[in-house]
Amino acid sequence: MSDPVFLITGASSGIGAATARAAAQAGYRLVLGARSTDKLEALADELGGADRALAVATDVTEWDDNVALVAAATETFGRLDVVFANAGFGASRGWLNETPEHWRSMVLTNVLGAAYTVRAAIPALKESKGHVLLTGSVAGRKAMPGSLYSATKWAVTGMGESIRQDLNDTGIRTTVIEPGGVETPFFDNPNPEGRLEPDDIARAVMYAVSQPPHVDVNEILIRPTAQAG
Repeated sequence: MSDPVFLITGASSGIGAATARAAAQAGYRLVLGARSTDKLEALADELGGADRALAVATDVTEWDDNVALVAAATETFGRLDVVFANAGFGASRGWLNETPEHWRSMVLTNVLGAAYTVRAAIPALKESKGHVLLTGSVAGRKAMPGSLYSATKWAVTGMGESIRQDLNDTGIRTTVIEPGGVETPFFDNPNPEGRLEPDDIARAVMYAVSQPPHVDVNEILIRPTAQAG
C-alpha cells in the first residue's frame, strides 16, 4: 500500500480526532496516539480498522512511548509522512490557581511531549521528506495574564521555528497551527465571543499539508471572527 501515513498525538478527541477524520477522508492511513485508549480504539475502528488506522496507547511525556508510536507507523505501514504533535492541555489563569502537580504535567505534555514526538519521528520523516505540525495557540503569540499555559505555547512557537531551521535542508516542512478559542472538552462554559470548532482547525491542518512540496506554510493563526484577543 502506498497511501501516505499521518501520525497524530492527542488523537482521541477535539482537534486530534477531527484532524484524523479529515486526513482519512483525504486518503491518509492513520496512526493515532493518546492516553485514552477506549476513545482511540473506537476512532480507529471508525476510520477503517487495522488496514487504515492504528490506535497506540501513548503518553507523550515518556520518550519510549514516542519511539514505540513511530515504530508502530513504520513497522505496520512501512512509512511515515506527516506527524502532528497535538497532545496538550490547559490550566486556569492565575499564578495561585491549579496545583503544582497540574502545572508540571501540563508543561511536560505541552513542551517536552511535543519535542519528544518530533524527535522520534525525524528519521522516518527524512526518508519521506515529510511534514511536522505542532499545535500552538494564539496564547503562544500574545502573553495572557497569569497563564503558565500561555508560556508553554510560546515555547511551542519557538520550537516550531527552531525545528524548521534545523531541518531546512532535508525537505521536511514545518507548520505551527495557532488556534484561538476552540470548543473542546477543556471548556465547560459558554463563551459569548463564540469558539471555533475542531473541524475548523482540521481544515487548516489539511491546507498546510496539501500544499506542493516547494511550499512550506510555517504558521497558521486562526481565531473565531469575534475573538478580540
